[in-house]
Amino acid sequence: MMHEQVVEMIEEMELPCAYGHFAEGQSPEPPFLVFLYPESRNFAADGIAYFKKRKLHIELYTDYKSVEQEKRIEAVLERYGIFYARSEVWIESERLYEVLYEMEV
Repeated sequence: MMHEQVVEMIEEMELPCAYGHFAEGQSPEPPFLVFLYPESRNFAADGIAYFKKRKLHIELYTDYKSVEQEKRIEAVLERYGIFYARSEVWIESERLYEVLYEMEV
């Protein structure tokens, strides 16, 4: 999946989003998304990256538990045929929930 396709998919989630982070003071009110490619997992053949795969993280930030938001995001991922892992944490210092979706694209 190319970066443009990832952006298109994330835009279908209909939430404010940014790559990596929002600029200082520019963060919207929750809920919002942040996405990034923290690493690649390429397949080598004949000394080259024969098949390139990137790990994609999509982070949902909310100020309250939002099962409906999560369902909408998961429905988009499933429509694109993406297998994902999901984890969740409460960030006390930010007073936000972070739901992390991890996948390879």
